[in-house]
Amino acid sequence: MKLLLLFGIVFQIYFITAQRNVADSAIGTPWIGVHYGGNWTAGDLADRYGFLNHVGVIAGYKTKSNWFYGLESSFIFGNDVRMTGLFDHLVDSQGNITDVNGDIALVVVYPRGMNLNLAAGKVFPVLAPNKNSGIFIHGGVGYLNHRLRVETQDQVIPQLELDYRKGYDRLTTGVNFHEFIGYSFMANGGYFNFFGGFYASQGLTQNRRTVFFDQPDIPVSTETRMDIQYGFKFGWFIPFYKRQPKEFYYN
Repeated sequence: MKLLLLFGIVFQIYFITAQRNVADSAIGTPWIGVHYGGNWTAGDLADRYGFLNHVGVIAGYKTKSNWFYGLESSFIFGNDVRMTGLFDHLVDSQGNITDVNGDIALVVVYPRGMNLNLAAGKVFPVLAPNKNSGIFIHGGVGYLNHRLRVETQDQVIPQLELDYRKGYDRLTTGVNFHEFIGYSFMANGGYFNFFGGFYASQGLTQNRRTVFFDQPDIPVSTETRMDIQYGFKFGWFIPFYKRQPKEFYYN
């Protein structure tokens, strides 16, 4: 709801400040947008999770020389968990996990995470309708966080409540690098502005838990991990133009 409210305000500002035709020259302009990305995993991350989705926002400034500087953030989610045996020690002789009332419980797990990156790059006006569109390349560095979300629905399972979940969530954080190459289109007029292309990231991360409850006798690795994601990203953005002064002619 907060995101929808933000973009409602952005829309109002956008149409109030008016648009300027960008067909004639490259312009400097701030812009804000939303994006979606689909990513496959590799490296150490592939041992834990499969395909991951990214949904987020990006905000920045494109200069008159088509350099771009910005900040992007994504919420990471999915449903492909490759780790097995996480709750085997909680299963009874009948093959079930029971809640505090002795009823059969349902436990579900999901990958969750987020990243926050500084980005710098450039738009090259190639195969473009104007000097503000073209091949878009950027990269940067930031922060990556990912973990396993454990849900027990409305049931109470004492071994999986409150801080006990931290023994299973595999919380991992660290430095994140990313690269993007694609195409950015800024319309000569109107709000049909988009970007899309190929995306990759490499996280130099570490486990932040000291024990895994499903493997209590195995020391948690303190070595640096290489968490790789690669795939595609596309988004829609709004540039902000200053209102052009009107020209008046008198006889």
